[in-house]
Amino acid sequence: MIADHAQDRMWRRLEGLAVGGAALYLAYMLEPDWPWWVWPVIFLAPDLSFFGYLFGPATGAITYNLCHIYGFGLGIAALGAAGWGADTATPWLVAAGLVVLGHAGIDRALGFGLKRRAGFQDTDLGQLGRKG
Repeated sequence: MIADHAQDRMWRRLEGLAVGGAALYLAYMLEPDWPWWVWPVIFLAPDLSFFGYLFGPATGAITYNLCHIYGFGLGIAALGAAGWGADTATPWLVAAGLVVLGHAGIDRALGFGLKRRAGFQDTDLGQLGRKG
């Protein structure tokens, strides 16, 4: 049973690597001329959700997870594709959503799973800082 959980975590981490890599590549294809500083600003923006932990572990887990699920980045990209705020598609918003999606994927690949209400270290991929 433990081996099954470890294998499940491995597959979810590989999936995160694939999602993160593909999303960042597609974002670059859409916006290759962005200044270098735009990439880390957008990439790290979901981590502002850490401030939710100032209001306790349950609130922190909710804010963190809302900004780190794949649907958050996909939603931003979909708004851009639908032309939110414009009459036509907005490629920079699609690319920004893909960068946010890339952040979530890379986080999963590194083992930073979605958080549980018990605390930041307790994730769907296991305890941070512990093997297995």
